[in-house]
Amino acid sequence: MRGSRPRRLGAKVAPRGSDVTLNELTGGLPPPRRIEGARARLRADLARSGRKLVVLDDDPTGTQTVHGVKVYMDWSEGTLEGALQAADSAFYVSTNSRSLAPDEAESLAALIGRNLRDAARRLGAEVLVASRSDSTLRGHFPVEVSALASALYGAVDGVILAPCFFEAGRYTVGDVQWVETAGELVEAHRTEFARDRAFGYRSSDLKEWVAEKSAGAIPSSRVISIRLDLLRSGGEDYVAEALARSKDGSPIIANAACYEDLEILAGAVARVESAGKRFIYRTAASFVKARAGIEDRPFLTREETQAGAGPGLVVVGSYIGKTTRQVKALLDAGLARGVELGVDELDDGRSAEGEVARVAREAASVLSSGSSVAVYTSRTLRETSDSIAAGKTVMSALCDAVRRIDARPSWIVAKGGITSIEIARSALRAATAEVLGQIASGVSVWRTGPPAVWGEVPYVVFPGNVGGDEALLDVVRALSGR
Repeated sequence: MRGSRPRRLGAKVAPRGSDVTLNELTGGLPPPRRIEGARARLRADLARSGRKLVVLDDDPTGTQTVHGVKVYMDWSEGTLEGALQAADSAFYVSTNSRSLAPDEAESLAALIGRNLRDAARRLGAEVLVASRSDSTLRGHFPVEVSALASALYGAVDGVILAPCFFEAGRYTVGDVQWVETAGELVEAHRTEFARDRAFGYRSSDLKEWVAEKSAGAIPSSRVISIRLDLLRSGGEDYVAEALARSKDGSPIIANAACYEDLEILAGAVARVESAGKRFIYRTAASFVKARAGIEDRPFLTREETQAGAGPGLVVVGSYIGKTTRQVKALLDAGLARGVELGVDELDDGRSAEGEVARVAREAASVLSSGSSVAVYTSRTLRETSDSIAAGKTVMSALCDAVRRIDARPSWIVAKGGITSIEIARSALRAATAEVLGQIASGVSVWRTGPPAVWGEVPYVVFPGNVGGDEALLDVVRALSGR
């Protein structure tokens, strides 16, 4: 059944349990307010301010909306100091903290906050920080953000929650997070992502979600909402007034259904920050693009990716149903031959060694024969009391297998957020990368820097939760010219 149109502006815009289209979701709202040259102004203001936008990415997929930015794989004071001294107004630090246990993620956030604080003080620099996480609400919230804010600033006036990610069909309207599925929008808590073994949740209403994830420490009554109807009718003035009232680290919901909405929000954020307000941004990928003033660009052509003429390597660690369907479509089309890493073989050390060696040997053989290969973990999930620890075991084996492949691919696709960073950092030994752009909606292409193995080979960061059933197949077609 279709959802009804909103009964009043700013209310929840569809009955719970309904599927709606974006037009139905926003039909009773004022139209988006377009500001000519908004991105250029935001980019110029950031450069003129001398502030650096530092994006701490809990997996590497946060680069899926940007281009021409650097990604750093470590967070030592020396690395951060060098990044702050570079000409770039924004850069990413890939922490992979979503793969950690909550206490480990909290400790890491505090460490990075201290290192960033100390590096900035030595240089006399001022930093703005985005804690980039998942548009389907998975991640270590609020402990990660609280630890970061405390270590870096001591205290902040507010935490801006902007989980929208338009390129993948994720919208925040009526304080509810919506996810596009089969052409219609459903509340996030009704998707498979809400049943994640490590990061599951019950509510798509972000006020209730904050209370749930904080175990009641942050009641829904403390959460501020930037209403979409008032953002569009009142513009930056309305948003700036609302932000100016924030205090004591209050969460602030950024409702947004298009980039024009985020440009207004980002302009207001910049205005009140210049007046002395201090925020941490807890966002998905789209807000970073708006806040940094990064312009749109077309998808990369095959020539722009610099993919070679030979076969490529696809590495799949993501276990969600969407990824499984995408792998099946790729293999059914015959554009890659599959080599499965048997997860059940990894419990015993001797069996694990044999399984990793077999996978590496078979993958190298396929590449040497001139065919592309997809190395993927078993698609059947095993029940375990510690899913994060089990995931680390599987990822270590996958990285080891890729490290041992002794045939050079012409391009690499890593499927899954944690998979992408671990393959880049652990298997390929990359220390830095440059984001060239996107090859498909939400799918980035990196050029890894030295001393990375196969350093000139384009590296595709493909999130597990992005794209339709043939999205992986389409990316492989684009890279292989088939």
